[in-house]
Amino acid sequence: MSWSKAVVFLPLLLSACGFGVRGAGNLPPEISVVYIDSANRFSEFYRALVTEIRASRLMLSTDSASADTVIRVSRDQTGRRTLSVSARNVPTEYEVWYTIQYSVLIDGEEVLPPRQHTRTRDYTYDETLVLGKAIEEQELRKAIATDLVGLVVQHMAAIN
Repeated sequence: MSWSKAVVFLPLLLSACGFGVRGAGNLPPEISVVYIDSANRFSEFYRALVTEIRASRLMLSTDSASADTVIRVSRDQTGRRTLSVSARNVPTEYEVWYTIQYSVLIDGEEVLPPRQHTRTRDYTYDETLVLGKAIEEQELRKAIATDLVGLVVQHMAAIN
């Protein structure tokens, strides 16, 4: 079989075995219009959650009255801790952490009670590469927020 035929038939074979791109496609049918109740609308988690909701083709509401689903984000905090220092007492390793607490209401009924998740990542620090390490920390924070959004979506998909 030639490569061109393999490229054509590969997507068909993958779809036949049940393979699919992971996303929010398996959310309960009651979830169609979502409102995110969060004090911080500029956090990495909030932005990643909005992106995921839009990517899953759900409607994003600007007020809770017109939404059938409300995601209440009661805690959205991030920071960093020093993990190790050099002999000169200069930080050589940091840990970035991100904590969220949320609950989900559908049609005014709490279907997911408050849950809290914390994720951490660590990275080495070099004082001669300050700008690059600041960008690395920001990228780690975005990645953690995306992971936390994935958890929220998984828990919402498990709602019966």
